[in-house]
Amino acid sequence: MFFTYLRRELRRRRKAALVVASGLALGIALVIVVNSASAGMRQAQGKVLESLYGLGTDMTVTKAAPPPSEGGRERPRFNFDAQDGDETQSSDIVMPQGFETLASSTVGKVADQTGVAGAVGGLSLSVLKVDGEFKPGEFAPRENTSGGGGGTGGPQGEVRGGGANFDVNSYTVYGTDTAHQDLGPLTSSKITDGRTFETTETDAEVAVVDSAYAKEKKYKVGSDVTIKGTKFEIVGIATADSGDASANLYIPLKQAQTLSDSKDKVTTVYVKADDSQQIAAVKSAVQKNIPGTTVTTSADLADRVSGSLSTASDLATSVGKWLSIAVLIAAFVVAGLLTMSAVTRRVQEFGTLKALGWKSGRVTRQVVGEAMVNGLVGGALGIAVGVAGAYVLTAVSPSLTAEVGSAAAGPGGGGGGMIRAGGPAGQAADKAIEIALTAPISAATIALAVGLAVTGGLIAGAFGGWRASRLRPADALRRVE
Repeated sequence: MFFTYLRRELRRRRKAALVVASGLALGIALVIVVNSASAGMRQAQGKVLESLYGLGTDMTVTKAAPPPSEGGRERPRFNFDAQDGDETQSSDIVMPQGFETLASSTVGKVADQTGVAGAVGGLSLSVLKVDGEFKPGEFAPRENTSGGGGGTGGPQGEVRGGGANFDVNSYTVYGTDTAHQDLGPLTSSKITDGRTFETTETDAEVAVVDSAYAKEKKYKVGSDVTIKGTKFEIVGIATADSGDASANLYIPLKQAQTLSDSKDKVTTVYVKADDSQQIAAVKSAVQKNIPGTTVTTSADLADRVSGSLSTASDLATSVGKWLSIAVLIAAFVVAGLLTMSAVTRRVQEFGTLKALGWKSGRVTRQVVGEAMVNGLVGGALGIAVGVAGAYVLTAVSPSLTAEVGSAAAGPGGGGGGMIRAGGPAGQAADKAIEIALTAPISAATIALAVGLAVTGGLIAGAFGGWRASRLRPADALRRVE
């Protein structure tokens, strides 16, 4: 009887039922789109942080920047030997990023801290290469116009022409521990040609080159690249997952230390925690037990991500959230008022049913049942519209930018493109990264939509049931003509 009457009343009032369901569907669809967009932005920010940290890295340890009064290393100088005639000159300056390094023993100290699952050191380098040629001037004697043989004490001529033509090229190099390649910037890239380092190549003259840099310089597997007089064979081409590489070249750590005169030194220690919930405790332990270091977690780095990605994320998190709540409240209230209005128009019907023996509870259950069906229909429509909206957002896929500000810069700053290889606490300029936005639909989002549909039906049913419970048989008799 209950379901028969329910089906008949819903069919008879399908226009009113569709209005109620549509209002709920609108609010539910908006929640799905906003939640999906927020999830996509969180994924995008995760990609930014992942490319900066390296896969699996929870925090990085770098040397604390010294006070400005203490100064830093001497700035780089180029020295060329003067030669007679046209002479080609070339000079490479290889320097650690930010000029600040830690002893390699720091890696072991960090690994020994409670809660640390693994620690790997790396050396981030900036290479400045200058090559070109000097062209000496030519001596041109003065012409004798006096007719008297000229004086003996004055200048006999002048130097004309000459000069220099030099090209300056800068690129970045990351020294990786080939025996422990599970942490660090190289893990955020995929080998697309050739191979990665072998664990035995701790001091080999081999290199892995970023695909974009390889295309620019026309490098391929088997090519040679020379750094400060040392020739490295390219054994692999790596493509960054985020589209923006951590470094132009990757070489074994010992080779990087030799080239930069940084024996037993690293710029960054990449750390993996035993438990992601204990990252803050591990950070505190490292800072306490290893003085003179700066520990940066992904949460710290996220605070420095700005640009349109951050703006859109903040908008979706704040404005989007409150807009969704406001629309949902409005949808629930409207659904409740429409249901209560429909009950009011059915005074004669419900009064008659009560006169025939229906109790108030049975009438209330009938109204709540109708409202619940309207809510479930609205939920189904809302899920369909929301999923379609998320799909359109993913298909359009607008590009957003994420700008990662540098930490407190060390003396002399750092290599402009090295913030990734140096880690989040590296001393570098802001880095702009472009990310394509997606709007993934998760099972949790669908479950939320179903919960909202049920909640909307219950609220509408509560309004209508309250009104129906107050009806009396006498109300129906007053309206009988």
